[in-house]
Amino acid sequence: MNGPLIVQSDKTLLLEVDHELADECRRAIAPFAELERAPEHIHTYRVTPLGLWNARAAGHDAEQVVDALVQYSRYPVPHALLVDVAETMDRYGRLTLTKHPAHGLVLTTTDRPVLEEVLKSKRIAPLVGARIDADTVAVHPSERGQIKQTLLKLGWPAEDLAGYVDGEAHPIELREDGWALRPYQKQAVENFWHGGSGVVVLPCGAGKTLVGAGSMAQAKSTTLILVTNTVSARQWKHELVKRTSLTEDEIGEYSGTKKEIRPVTIATYQVLTTKRKGVYPHLELFDSRDWGLIVYDEVHLLPAPVFKFTADLQARRRLGLTATLVREDGRESDVFSLIGPKRFDAPWKEIEAQGYIAPADCVEVRVNLTDSERLAYATAEAEEKYRFCATTATKRKVTEAIVRRFAGSRSSSSGSTSTSSTNWASTSAHR
Repeated sequence: MNGPLIVQSDKTLLLEVDHELADECRRAIAPFAELERAPEHIHTYRVTPLGLWNARAAGHDAEQVVDALVQYSRYPVPHALLVDVAETMDRYGRLTLTKHPAHGLVLTTTDRPVLEEVLKSKRIAPLVGARIDADTVAVHPSERGQIKQTLLKLGWPAEDLAGYVDGEAHPIELREDGWALRPYQKQAVENFWHGGSGVVVLPCGAGKTLVGAGSMAQAKSTTLILVTNTVSARQWKHELVKRTSLTEDEIGEYSGTKKEIRPVTIATYQVLTTKRKGVYPHLELFDSRDWGLIVYDEVHLLPAPVFKFTADLQARRRLGLTATLVREDGRESDVFSLIGPKRFDAPWKEIEAQGYIAPADCVEVRVNLTDSERLAYATAEAEEKYRFCATTATKRKVTEAIVRRFAGSRSSSSGSTSTSSTNWASTSAHR
């Protein structure tokens, strides 16, 4: 056994980058393991229940995961870890949300004791109605999002097969004039459409906007696109006018300066989360049209109030776009429950090898926290620790210095292939 992977009992995976089988191994573990750190020689991945459930939702089974770990591991894989992987993945899909011809939205099980267990939860009781039969219980339609969040927290993620409304029809076609969707972009659109809702993970510069445009052309309906800022809103509008049959008049901007509601409306998270007298006046935008598709750009930055409203939008198709599923606030489970599971994930090394994005050299820069920062980290709540380490003043100074050093360097764009080499520095804090 001389594989590139070291599988540890705490569910961390260490990948030796220079090993001849490293790329092959990376492809095998990508569906279920999240990349945590990528310094020069050893990349660290972590296997989590959410990662395993994402893999299960994408059609991978426990046997594939176990085979990948055993095949590429340098040392014997801890047996308890393999058992845990199988048991965790087996939890997904034992409960399903479906539409019943007579009772509407229902929760059904293939394993009756599981349904009995969750129905005993005080958190589930307000979300469900009458027991229809031994394996089925009615669910209040307005609680479709809430019940998925709650079941996930109980360790029994439900598969949502209840379907989606088409929304208001609107003609949208891709205008592939001298260009075409790349193979991985086509696959991302197909995987999303087949699943109905969920998240597409692509590295920076890999053309997430075009995946959004391809999904809109598939939906052919009114679309609400949520973005991080007005610069991003205008980039989206430019790309949609350039790449699709949409005209400028069909695309509205809903931001701090403009309040246009059109068949395709691009809104900023900032305006949606503006609060006045205790209420969010602009959240009514979600109800302003019969949207057929809602696109969440940079879903890892989705603000909490938008999560809250998304819980009520479970009958709409939802597409999340991001380069990472890791969130500073630890709400990855809410992305899974409310936007949907990961439908497509193309590791940046794979896209880089195909020549679509600039080669990247990852260099880890170790940062020593000050005594006061270490104390603040040590006493922070568990869900705040990641955010604190990511935004500590000492790390920010180092990051700013790195940005200044590479100011003016070329970077890849979504519409073209860049061949310039980019140096990325990942910072990690000594705690």
